[in-house]
Amino acid sequence: MTTVASGAVARAQPRGRTRAALVRAAESAERRGELPRAREEYERALRLPDRAGEGASASSLLRWIGRTHLGEGNLDAALDCLVAAHAVGDAHGDAAACAHALNLTAITRQRRGELEEAELLYARALAGARAAGEGQLAAMIEQNRGTIANIRGDLHAALRRYRASLKRYQALGLTQYVGPLLNNLGMVYTDLRRWAQAERAFVDALEHCVASDDRQAQIMVQVNRVELWIARRQFDRARVACDAARALAVRLRGHHALGEIEKHYGVIARETGDFSLAESRLTGAARIAAERQDPLLAAEVARELADLYWRQERHRETLQALNEAHAIFTRLRASLELADVARRMSRLEDMFLVIVRRWGESIETKDLYTQGHCRRVADYACALAADVGLDEHTLFWFRMGALLHDVGKIAVPDEILNKPGRLTDEERRIIERHPATGESMLAGIEFPWNIRPMVRHHHERFGGGGYPDGLAGDAIPLAARILTVADIYDALTSARSYRSAHPHERAMQILREEVGNTLDPELFARFERLGIRCDRGGPTWPAPEAQEPRRAAS
Repeated sequence: MTTVASGAVARAQPRGRTRAALVRAAESAERRGELPRAREEYERALRLPDRAGEGASASSLLRWIGRTHLGEGNLDAALDCLVAAHAVGDAHGDAAACAHALNLTAITRQRRGELEEAELLYARALAGARAAGEGQLAAMIEQNRGTIANIRGDLHAALRRYRASLKRYQALGLTQYVGPLLNNLGMVYTDLRRWAQAERAFVDALEHCVASDDRQAQIMVQVNRVELWIARRQFDRARVACDAARALAVRLRGHHALGEIEKHYGVIARETGDFSLAESRLTGAARIAAERQDPLLAAEVARELADLYWRQERHRETLQALNEAHAIFTRLRASLELADVARRMSRLEDMFLVIVRRWGESIETKDLYTQGHCRRVADYACALAADVGLDEHTLFWFRMGALLHDVGKIAVPDEILNKPGRLTDEERRIIERHPATGESMLAGIEFPWNIRPMVRHHHERFGGGGYPDGLAGDAIPLAARILTVADIYDALTSARSYRSAHPHERAMQILREEVGNTLDPELFARFERLGIRCDRGGPTWPAPEAQEPRRAAS
């Protein structure tokens, strides 16, 4: 969603005739969304001699120039201007100017997703505003802190701050700020699924923004109305709001909301079954996100693309898109740039798991005798991996590898997979290609934890002589050695085209005979101690309290 941070449209009341005339012209252009022209007028005013009583201060002009850059999405240029505005204000002992500069700097940091830094800057700006007796600015900052609470998912705190800010604006007669604030209230009501209140807030917000000729805020209101109608699955209304937002954004020549608008068009097309148009729109949004260096938009677009590919059963592309989103959120979390990244990443990882399971099931549809094999192997292998000492995060991605370990079988002809008799030498060579084929199919998908060695090496033998690389002992990755135990156990306890399923006791006897030859002795000892047993509904094993203490494998 797109919050409107207050202060991005703040106006001063200049007093000097010449400089004042230029500022008035700039403000008028800015309200119409003509940001380059507004910036030119502000810069002309800045070049005039700074005489006492002749209008806006140099600090204010620098801040407003920064605001035009912010409106165009040029965040680096905006920050340069705002740093200069603060320095000038500080040099002149102008506490109010410093507070205004800090507030707009916080808005810029927030736009980048740097919420921790933005919060610190808002706190400094609020203290400065109160010290300078700037009630209007204090109300703006409270609104902006509400947007932080909104992004963090603390919706009730956001409502409190927005409502308090609205009362202050109304008490001060600052109706020009009411529209953007009502927009933010509409967003919170949407998240709370209070649809009628959300629509009323957006309608009122749009009326105020039109009355004040604030076209940038009008775009934000329309963009957020799109999200409301998408959430309610009223796609015709969503498209109308998208058209209105785009028409305004195009007139403003490259408004930063164009990427989000394209994303919404893509979602609407996907949800109404036009997958070709959806892909075109979403990839267009991805290009805009890259051009504008907008990581949040890039991650959200990648997630929406993953959903699109998933519906088309384009499994590899689905995982690539999910992985792109996950990688961006991981970077943001590492730099503390996104407060609700844990919630977003949890949703992504849920999609990972569902998609990988579906891909695994599609593999099994080729092999009539391995229904449920990938899921059971993943369960057995994860139990053993947990005993070895893999942490919860690693176990999640280990499960992905286990579910995908036979993905290369997609390339094996069905008649070979389901042949009831003995395979010819050529047929066996084809079967034995599936680990390397599977690894190739996953190439280019940079999983957060490397699962490809599991896929490639799960048919290596501890004593050597396996395939595809003939590795032995510790040269075989630990994850693949764990997977081998689980894979062979499930193969033995499952029916095959050439034999019936072995009971658990017979399967364990066969495995003991393979210790040191096919299986890692320590890992098999752990597997046996865990007491895992085959169950067609899934594996079973003793309660955790009956197990011996775990130690990490060397």
